[in-house]
Amino acid sequence: MANPNDKPVVALTLGDPAGIGAELIARLLAIPATCEQANVVLLGDRWLWEQGQRTAGVRIAVDEIASLDTVRGRADSSRAAFLPLQTVDAAAVRTGVVGAEGGASALAVLDRCMDATLAGQVDAICFAPLNKNAMKLGGLQHEDELHHFAEYLGVDSYFCEFNTLDGLWTSRISSHVPLADVPRYVTRERVIEAASLIARSLQAAGVAAPRVAVAGLNPHNGDGGTCGRQEIDVIAPAVAELAARGLDVKGPFSPDTIFLRAREREFDAIVTMYHDQGQIALKLLGFSRGVTVQGGMPIPITTPAHGTAYDIAGAGRADPNAMAQAFAIAVRMGRAYREQRKGEHA
Repeated sequence: MANPNDKPVVALTLGDPAGIGAELIARLLAIPATCEQANVVLLGDRWLWEQGQRTAGVRIAVDEIASLDTVRGRADSSRAAFLPLQTVDAAAVRTGVVGAEGGASALAVLDRCMDATLAGQVDAICFAPLNKNAMKLGGLQHEDELHHFAEYLGVDSYFCEFNTLDGLWTSRISSHVPLADVPRYVTRERVIEAASLIARSLQAAGVAAPRVAVAGLNPHNGDGGTCGRQEIDVIAPAVAELAARGLDVKGPFSPDTIFLRAREREFDAIVTMYHDQGQIALKLLGFSRGVTVQGGMPIPITTPAHGTAYDIAGAGRADPNAMAQAFAIAVRMGRAYREQRKGEHA
């Protein structure tokens, strides 16, 4: 039997307690292959974990622990470890309703996971869906969780969200900003950073030689400058520089056809210019399978691309497919991160 200490330690969280997160985690852990892939540790409130199992209609045996120090050395990792936390009272949460208490709970558990990863107790984090509004009501001081992660982890280099679906990854030059502000984010430096980062991250996820395409900004790829010049003045020079560095990067390609080519497996990744340029296409291709990877963080962090689904919370109808895909990517990246750390220590 494989040595359990060779498996990456992946931390799972229950997400926003008013949403479908706890149900998703219960369904994920009901899949026998889950704990075969990794040494799994679940962090969260005991009442919420119990509620998630009831909603999913399953009962999951876990090994309750008092410290994350004991996770990596467990002789038997065929069951998930469970570290109970006390972050929110059940009475303070209304299922399906945005609430400050739930947002603060999700934030507290994520911070605990980041502390554990920085301490070497965990190799990757996979969190159930959050709600940005709830987190802001609960104390989040940033536009989204990605910027919170970056500050907490001391990241001062380029970072962005990646969205993935069935092996296709996307990154973006701008993210949660007004559409009117997008053009000022389209710079040569940001195109180069976004493409380089997604190529490195794909390699960490097991793709040896990533093929990266870059989308244009304007209709018809600028149509030779008649619909805008960013493709000519900014994006094409950045792509040329990336190619000169030895990366397999091509573009810019017209935004309205680039995902048709990606669907035919011409590319492993697409760099888009703004949030909806990639998100709409990926969600149409497979809403229930999409995954978000927090790109540029020093530790692997993944989550389903869909939200908290307040409208079906508590109904027992949550689809765990995207959660399972997010977990699988966390396992692969966690394994690479663990091997990297072992090499540094050697």
